[in-house]
Amino acid sequence: MSSNIDPSEGINRRAFIKQTGAAIGAAGILSGCATQDTHHAAPGAATPAFKEPVSIVRDPSDAIATSAPAQWAIQKLVDSLTARNINCKVVDRISDAPSGPCVVTTGSDSQIAREVLAGAKLTIPDSPESLALVPASVSNRNVILATARDARGLVYALTELSDRVDHTPSLAPNFDVTEPIVEQPANKVRGMMRAFTSDVQDKAWYNDRDAWKRYLSMLVSERFNRFNLAFGVGYDFARNVKDAYFYFAYPFLLAVPGYDVRVTNLPDEERDNNLKMLRFISDEAAARGLHFQLGIWTHAYIWTDSPGVNYTIEGLTADKHAAYSRDALKLLLQSCPSISGVTFRIHGESGVAEGNYDFWKTVFDGAVQCGRPIQIDMHAKGMDQAMIDVALGTGLPVSVSPKTWAEHMGLPYHQAGIRPVELPRPNRADQGFFSRSSGSRSFLRYGYGDLLTEDRKYAVIHRTWPGTQRLLLWGDPAFAAAYASFGNFCGSDGLELFEPLSFKGRKGSGLPGGRDAYADAALKPKTDWEKYLYTFRLWGRLLYNPETKPAVWQRLLTSDYEQMLASASRVLPLITTAHCPSAANNNYWPEIYTNMSIVDANHPGPYSDTPNPKRFGAVSPLDPEMFLTVDQCADELIKAELSGKYSPLEVAQWLNALADEADKKLISTWNTKPRPPFPSFERAAVDAAILISLARFFSNKFRSAVSWAIYAKTGYRPAGDEATRLYTSARGDWSVLSQFAAPIYVSDITFGLEKQLRGHWQDRLPAIDEDIAAMQDRFKQRAGKTVSDKIGAAALARVTEEPKRPEFAVEHQSPKTFKRGQGIALDFTAANVASAKLHYRRVNQAEAFGILPMEASANRFAATIPAAYTDSAFPMQYYFALRDASGGATIWPGFDKTLTRQPYIVVRQTKA
Repeated sequence: MSSNIDPSEGINRRAFIKQTGAAIGAAGILSGCATQDTHHAAPGAATPAFKEPVSIVRDPSDAIATSAPAQWAIQKLVDSLTARNINCKVVDRISDAPSGPCVVTTGSDSQIAREVLAGAKLTIPDSPESLALVPASVSNRNVILATARDARGLVYALTELSDRVDHTPSLAPNFDVTEPIVEQPANKVRGMMRAFTSDVQDKAWYNDRDAWKRYLSMLVSERFNRFNLAFGVGYDFARNVKDAYFYFAYPFLLAVPGYDVRVTNLPDEERDNNLKMLRFISDEAAARGLHFQLGIWTHAYIWTDSPGVNYTIEGLTADKHAAYSRDALKLLLQSCPSISGVTFRIHGESGVAEGNYDFWKTVFDGAVQCGRPIQIDMHAKGMDQAMIDVALGTGLPVSVSPKTWAEHMGLPYHQAGIRPVELPRPNRADQGFFSRSSGSRSFLRYGYGDLLTEDRKYAVIHRTWPGTQRLLLWGDPAFAAAYASFGNFCGSDGLELFEPLSFKGRKGSGLPGGRDAYADAALKPKTDWEKYLYTFRLWGRLLYNPETKPAVWQRLLTSDYEQMLASASRVLPLITTAHCPSAANNNYWPEIYTNMSIVDANHPGPYSDTPNPKRFGAVSPLDPEMFLTVDQCADELIKAELSGKYSPLEVAQWLNALADEADKKLISTWNTKPRPPFPSFERAAVDAAILISLARFFSNKFRSAVSWAIYAKTGYRPAGDEATRLYTSARGDWSVLSQFAAPIYVSDITFGLEKQLRGHWQDRLPAIDEDIAAMQDRFKQRAGKTVSDKIGAAALARVTEEPKRPEFAVEHQSPKTFKRGQGIALDFTAANVASAKLHYRRVNQAEAFGILPMEASANRFAATIPAAYTDSAFPMQYYFALRDASGGATIWPGFDKTLTRQPYIVVRQTKA
């Protein structure tokens, strides 16, 4: 299980990558078609075999084909063809088209679409955004039919053709559409959020019209259908504020008649330009068919304990606060008619006391009065039914958006259990400013809580926060595809993600030089988001259609690089799921990890919300139903009683395997035939190399911590020796990482002012050294011996050997639905199972799982979820805990080798 990479090799890996950059280029990243940051074929790339002009037929009587978004998409296809020196012409009828390739654009209900689809024996699904690309013969000529149920679907069909032009060197005249393509969305909502949090770093992109056009074009081409521009999300509390730009957004955008509310130091001209830009951005989004969501996360207008703040609000008083916010919202929505929805932070971090329903009713009236339907989206933390009823009372469409995996990214399933610290407790009273989120509704801080009732009258949109991975390139097709099911979990509407680099420079930590954080100017992309084109593609395309063919993303990243980055990209979500010292992204950043002590609970670092004792071994997983803490793992090893939960040792094994897979693919690219290097290649390679070292560091630290826990609990000294050895190895991994990353990224990468939110891998090393020294000092004191050497040796042996859990060939037929108030009979068959237990729970994270022994008959095991328990509005979820005769234990269905399988089964209620 030890690392197979010489640390000296790792230190020099950057130089080796630069020296052999041509070889990396030959691996095919961007498929040899793209220059550093463009979408079009590189000079010298193969020329498409288009000998005649391309005709694009757009029937002027077809409402879908002539819609503004479709018109934009047609022009984009024209631009892509023109950039490849391919002549093209837009005509109204096929008869007007000259001989040559022909694309017919139309709604699916048009006569030509019906005829072509019928001839091909195809049906386009009825769901919005469904599309088809069909090679066909019309009027005795070959055409490509691009058709869809609505304008947005037609945009996706046409941008798929544009993408083929942009990224395929030897494109055939049929656009390589040799078989019909019919697709429909797996998720109603596929959103991307961009947050303004830094006066220094964000003004440039906010005011860059050309960059907005390219960014929004990219989003819709990757089949995102919702863009959320968020203001005021950079601070949790209106305290110690240094950078207040757009924090209380309204007066930064407009002057509201009847109120003398203004921002100090903000010229009227700048305020007015901010509004013009917001209108421009929202209009450009709508022109492409994107739903534009505006995020107003703060209604606080007084900054406490903030003597150095750059802006303050004048002219607003408590008695006018609600009315001003209502009228400002109404004017803002009327001034920007392309805004389709508004996201509100409702709980106490909004600056409004929880339970102040009258305030929100007044504010929501601004949306009611604006003159068009506006979606009200409410951030879910602390949400209660009374607040939901206020929103529903407006008559507008309402959604509630809970966090996924707290403020991080986890494995692609919804956590089976939440941390004990968030579970309801009888002594939590609903009082004070945070009465709900710190009281009876605490379980909604970091998950879906009890929102997923079958009879709900609101939509649920899950939002993934940017705590786990903010900077390094992410790209895993299998995870992205699995997240498609995550998004529509129990009838949810979909998923919205914070984009990469979210919160860069927040809380006044913005520094000149741009958001990308590269020290090496050769690696800087033209615009910061262009580094993450592959990330955007995977999320957008696979949330739309998890069955998307690999050829789509391999236009950007070919096989070896795809596999390298996929393995590396699983590292941090796995770590977050299994070990989470803080649910808040303000505190925990595993990408540039602030070391938590294995031995010293008196110096826990920034991890305030981890349970006592505040040390590494006691840290809860983000899913404690599926994973063990380090201390729990040690207890199981000492007692030789396994629960079947996944242990830190298994996580360490997975991390090593992922590192080995990624490293193998990274190294293999060096042996390919040289080709001129592109910065895009090196960006992917160096980020993967960093993630490889992070995997090895955490793998060694997990095993060190388990060894130390065995020593601390038993006094068995070889376990202490092993803990020190493994921790020293982890330190070596971090040293390799920090030296490798030193010339790549700037020395102060800022996502906040606090130490844990800024800096570099290099400045994390002293804390690791201090903890190793503390371990060595504690080891000298000799822990008291509590068990025999035989028991201690057996426990330690489980640390040094490969973890193995029993495997059973389980045959189980899950019920498709259940009827409320009736028992759910469950059974399975499997050989070699000595005993089994059924773990079941409503899909309500405020509750604990019930456990029932399963009755055995030969190889069949059965149990029934009680009828009284199913008598609720919730779906049900369950899994089996299985044990063999030797004491080995596992969970079924559990995780698969790719870590993409939902480890439990969900059953929905029969519709009345």
